Amino acid sequence: MLDWSEPKPNSPIPPLGTDAPAVDATGLGEIERGGARVSVDDKRMINARADVNQLLPLKYRWAWEKYLSGCNNHWMPTEVSMQADIALWKSREGLTDDERRMIKRNLGFFAASESLVANNIVLAIYRHLTNPECRQYLLRQAFEEAIHTHTFQYIVESLSLDEGELFNMYREVPSITDKAAWALKHTQNLDNPDFRTGTPEADQSFLRDLVAFYVIFEGMWFYTGFAQILSLGRRNKMVGIAEQYQYILRDESIHLNFGIDVINQIKLENPHLWTKAFQDEVRGMISNAAELEAAYGRDTMPRGFLGLNAALCEQYMHFIANRRCAQLGLVPVFAEAENPFPWMSEAMDLKKEKNFFETRVIEYQNGGALAWD
Repeated sequence: MLDWSEPKPNSPIPPLGTDAPAVDATGLGEIERGGARVSVDDKRMINARADVNQLLPLKYRWAWEKYLSGCNNHWMPTEVSMQADIALWKSREGLTDDERRMIKRNLGFFAASESLVANNIVLAIYRHLTNPECRQYLLRQAFEEAIHTHTFQYIVESLSLDEGELFNMYREVPSITDKAAWALKHTQNLDNPDFRTGTPEADQSFLRDLVAFYVIFEGMWFYTGFAQILSLGRRNKMVGIAEQYQYILRDESIHLNFGIDVINQIKLENPHLWTKAFQDEVRGMISNAAELEAAYGRDTMPRGFLGLNAALCEQYMHFIANRRCAQLGLVPVFAEAENPFPWMSEAMDLKKEKNFFETRVIEYQNGGALAWD
């Protein structure tokens, strides 16, 4: 839930260039001996004047709650048996050529994407988000991205797939390369060691990066892949992979909602950044991203298969794109579209999962308590 509390009017953020001391965003600078204790009113999402090493008192409890939710949702890919998937993959009649193509392209996209997101968190977002409770969640998210990368390594190894082919698709398959290149261009400035927030231009660059990775990369482009694999699982095919994708989907739902909350909180504290021109730019980014995803859908499913095809995935992207606009308070970019995959929400309801290696039941947080997006 968003923290819509207004900043205290008697404690504005001192503008840069005044005599007010600037925060050391790294938290590694010299200790200010005898400095005043941190007040909640001093904490901000960006350009804070409070010590970033001091977690308490919390200001954004929603960020801390998401950190706790991530911890409660802990899982490891090796807990999931791949025996049925291995047998089906080796069977000549187990999967169609189109299904095999989709699975390989799907794994190829995700294998590199999780690393791209993790690099962005560690090298860009963490550096410039000057709030310790949000940074606490980012540390948890970075670990989850590592778990997701581990998942694709585990799947590739289990099915004896060509490692070079799968992990290099983001450079060799145009529909995947186009998405990765689009995302990477939004971190080029932030990766500059001399980049600093504190001006409207720089702050908007940071907001743009947050939109690119949280709203689009994780909040739009991952969802076609989820629908593809979970559609197979609904037909009792590749059930091990489908189970792991359910866990990833649950993680990504929290990632997305955290990113949306961060963006909206920055907007609340810095309304001068959310100009009409910048809103139009963000809507353009979302529209362009949906077009790239439609191309990816046509590439991964040139003919489609039972219950799933590129046209339905494009409709799904239009539905998701409009939903993301609504979450950011923007005008929709597409005409109203129905959700062609309402069953996707069921994937979040993970109350219990079986550990096939030890034949025991592991309790997980009820996915139904998490908002599906």
